[in-house]
Amino acid sequence: MTTTSAVRSSRWPWIVVGAGATATLVFALVSPADAVQGNLVRIMYVHVPAAWLAYLAFTVTLVGSIGYLISRNLAWDRTAAASAEVGVYFTGLTILLGMIWGKPTWGVWWTWDARLTLTAIMFFVYLGYLALRRTTTDPQARARRSSILGVLAIVQVPLVHFSVTWWRTLHQPPSLVRPDGPQIDDPLMLTALVVGVASFTAIYVALMAKRTELARLEDAIAMTERSAERPVAGEAVTAPDLGRAG
Repeated sequence: MTTTSAVRSSRWPWIVVGAGATATLVFALVSPADAVQGNLVRIMYVHVPAAWLAYLAFTVTLVGSIGYLISRNLAWDRTAAASAEVGVYFTGLTILLGMIWGKPTWGVWWTWDARLTLTAIMFFVYLGYLALRRTTTDPQARARRSSILGVLAIVQVPLVHFSVTWWRTLHQPPSLVRPDGPQIDDPLMLTALVVGVASFTAIYVALMAKRTELARLEDAIAMTERSAERPVAGEAVTAPDLGRAG
């Protein structure tokens, strides 16, 4: 009864995901075309929020990893793992949308630009984090190993974000997070980008709620299976063969 109730109560994340995706799409379509990029700028209203979501997700993985290393509470590890999964997905989406934007803009699908290269490295580092979690079925060992990597891997985030200011790069500089404020003159374009970031943040919260719920169920099933495999006390004792005794 409790499990059924928990599953039913978690349907709200799909509503949030649908509403967030719809809001992002609507504002991306109603915003004006860019004077230079034309309609191609509409990709940015998804590309930029996806990149922000990757930063947010991997930061939460850092927090969850530190929380586990301090408390040894597996709830922190579940949060870190769930956030890493979401972050990897949106990092992949960021790279894909960047390639779609780059082909007509730069003439190539991919170039070894500093921002692109470091984003790809970040993607594979966190894929490695998820792969590391599959190397053992011991939950404590898995949490300990992955938490260490979760702490070390966060260095990727500032490297990716500030790469466009630290090195010469084809990639345009940040549009929102700048020391001198957002560099977008058109109010509707700025609104569309802010709505996209806010919507993707809400989507992240919804996906995290759904993934951590699934992680709790997975841990409960694994614990039940481990308990079932344990020998029952007195299992090796057999009844005497009365026929032979006679």
